[in-house]
Amino acid sequence: MASSQLLLSLAAAAPAALLSGVLIWAIRPMLVRIALARPNARSSHRVPTPQGAGIAVIAATLIAAVTVIAFAGTAEIKIPVAVFGATLFIAGVGFADDVHSIPVVPRLLLQGLAVAAVILAAPESLRIVPACPLWLERGLLLLAGLWFVNLVNFMDGLDLMTAAEIVPITGAFVLLGWLAELPAPATVAAAALFGAMLGFAPFNRPVAKIFLGDVGSLPIGLLAGWCLLQLAWHQQIAAALLLPLYYLTDATVTLLRRIIRREPFWAAHRTHFYQRATDNGFPVWRVVSEVFALNVLLAALAIGSVMTSSSAIASLLFVIGGIATALLMYRFSRRQPG
Repeated sequence: MASSQLLLSLAAAAPAALLSGVLIWAIRPMLVRIALARPNARSSHRVPTPQGAGIAVIAATLIAAVTVIAFAGTAEIKIPVAVFGATLFIAGVGFADDVHSIPVVPRLLLQGLAVAAVILAAPESLRIVPACPLWLERGLLLLAGLWFVNLVNFMDGLDLMTAAEIVPITGAFVLLGWLAELPAPATVAAAALFGAMLGFAPFNRPVAKIFLGDVGSLPIGLLAGWCLLQLAWHQQIAAALLLPLYYLTDATVTLLRRIIRREPFWAAHRTHFYQRATDNGFPVWRVVSEVFALNVLLAALAIGSVMTSSSAIASLLFVIGGIATALLMYRFSRRQPG
């Protein structure tokens, strides 16, 4: 079964990469006309750049994943209709926000509906803390999912940043599926997203020709969050926290700092650690390269935490990941000499 999951993943990743690249090339002229991202207080770019490549990334991901699962010929592997439907829905919300900004409250409510659909579709037997009342655990997961979807959006503020985050994470998901620690549908979806992001990367390398937009970052956050939730439901808590640890830490610490300083935390800003790094003299390539390297390390630690039977070792690996993340954020917060 494990080897078949690896084959299914490869079958999803390759066509997703090709389809993503072709679709981005095809729709970019249209996006220049209807979805141009103009520089603002949050931006790292200086000239108007089209956004909306997420249309291609998500389309390629879902088409490849659905096709592979449908033709797998295995009754145990079913298309997660609720998850993929919620992904399309939140992509639509993101595209509407890209074209014409949606006010904060209705935007969060619509995002919450998508997250709720994913969580409520899961069997009640899937629990992280069995002693916790089901309604409380699912309520907390809804809030956590809504935060994760938005933090992926918040962190998508630099060329190649999301690729530097999502490619190592989804690659780790595929390996964890091969180790039978992730269900087949989630593994195939992760592999398809891995391929689609590789197809997107050449268009987003500095200086980017196109951005993902909310139509890409929001559903990517939902799909990645669903895969992380699968790990947590299978009691791989350390791995579920290690894989997105840089994004979680940077976004959460930045939010808390802004709240403590009584700043309008909902407004556009440039105070994330990766943004401060570019302001402190780090070239864009160096920032995304170091984030990518950290995420590869976190992925290795996450896989190690799954392979060990010792909770003490898993905890130690999490501490190592936390220290590495803190050190990189500290470096980003310091001005470069010269």
